[in-house]
Amino acid sequence: MILAFGALQYAASERVEVIELHTLNDQGEQVTTRLWIIDHDGHPYLRGDSDSGWFNRVQASDIISVTRNGETMTYSHQVRNENLDTIDRLMREKYTWGDQLVTLMGGGDREQSNAIELTLKQP
Repeated sequence: MILAFGALQYAASERVEVIELHTLNDQGEQVTTRLWIIDHDGHPYLRGDSDSGWFNRVQASDIISVTRNGETMTYSHQVRNENLDTIDRLMREKYTWGDQLVTLMGGGDREQSNAIELTLKQP
C-alpha cells in the first residue's frame, strides 16, 4: 500500500514539466529541489509554502539558479502573492490531477502558499 502511494505521488509530481531549483543551505552547500513551474505575464513562477525549506532558502538569497529544459539560468525573485489566485489556477491547468493530489497530501488547502516571480538576471 505504501509503495503504491509513493508511486502515485511520484507519477503526480514528475509527469509534467519539473525544474531544478538550486539554493544554498546554512553551511553554504548547494541544495537542489525539483519543483513545478508556470509562466505568467512574461515571468516564470514557482509556488511554495511559507514553511518549506526551499522557500526559506530562496528568501535568504538575492539570487537563485534554475535548471529548465537542460539550461541553467540565474534569477532574482520576488513574492507576488497578489498573483497567487492566478498562479494557483495556472498550476491546476498545467499539472491537472497531480496538483489536486499534492494539495490533498499537504492538508487540502494552500493557505501557506506563496507565488514567487522569477526575473532573469542578465550576464
